[in-house]
Amino acid sequence: MNKTEQPIDYKSAGVDIEAGNEAVRRIAAHARRTHSTAVLTGLGSFGTLFSLQDALAGMADPVMVQSTDGVGTKTKVAVMAGRYEGLGRDLVAAVAGDIAVMGARPLTFLDYIGLHKTDPAIVEELVRGMSAACLEAGMSLVGGETAEMPAVYAEGDLDVVGFVTGVADRSQLIDGSTIAHGDIVYGVASTGLHTNGWSLARKLLFERAGFSINDRPVELGGRELADVLLEPHANYVMPIRRALDAGLPLKGMAHITGGGLIENVPRILPAGLGVVIDPEAWEPQPIFGLLQQLGSIGREEMHRVFNMGVGLAVIAPLGLRERLAAQMAPFAVWEIGHIDNTVTETLLQTEPV
Repeated sequence: MNKTEQPIDYKSAGVDIEAGNEAVRRIAAHARRTHSTAVLTGLGSFGTLFSLQDALAGMADPVMVQSTDGVGTKTKVAVMAGRYEGLGRDLVAAVAGDIAVMGARPLTFLDYIGLHKTDPAIVEELVRGMSAACLEAGMSLVGGETAEMPAVYAEGDLDVVGFVTGVADRSQLIDGSTIAHGDIVYGVASTGLHTNGWSLARKLLFERAGFSINDRPVELGGRELADVLLEPHANYVMPIRRALDAGLPLKGMAHITGGGLIENVPRILPAGLGVVIDPEAWEPQPIFGLLQQLGSIGREEMHRVFNMGVGLAVIAPLGLRERLAAQMAPFAVWEIGHIDNTVTETLLQTEPV
């Protein structure tokens, strides 16, 4: 060892401990505002303590329901625009929606934020969005991890992942087992691309079309591209809870994420059943038409990659649209298809115009 060399600390190796500490100081209040009396620990504990006494009250056979997900390469668009709060909302809505469709009540949320360099302002913005979405979903943001890894993430890169835990009484789980021939598929409106299809969307918009993030394509009615693309993922947790608490006979629900309507609805169908979807039953947001035009993409591929304006599919008996719409507000609801025992997959009914 050359004794004349300068000492090396963690910061010189690429990790700024003080920046991480400052990020924690900034996000603590955002997390605390989501806490109920069931949260027994604050940020900084080695683990989270959450009392289940109230959450399990009245349940004969409580079942823990968990899920995890990220927001994909939507992060790159957020970096381009310098907007991060929406990503926090996206993350919570994406993960919590996956257990809400099973009839579960989300209880706790944890996050992972990976960055090239820790910027406390960016971390705070992300957690501010998570906190707001957790409040909307009625769950607590109880902890997380911020990892500064310049050897893993390129400069400017970041990744966000969420983990949700919820609970449901076994008798109240919604697993699609009672779905039958003739049941109706009700589509609940998305707010746009949500968190899927971003690799293709970015390629079409920024490579093929050459748009910049602040452009206002005429096809989008003059709206700034950043506003359209970064519209947060719809948070369906409370609308679903309202529909269930109102006693609506919902037989199955599918969160329309990667795979679109074509792949997600069949995930909840009993054997021997398929679904027929009428793509003319609703009008997708203009962003989908622009993407299809830019890529000369076929109808089936569009419905497999993107949600096409439907973020949630609800399967229930005929005649529930108005009652369901009242509980799903502010999201529009349409009758978009039906369950059929003569098909075994998703069939797009009408011919493309």
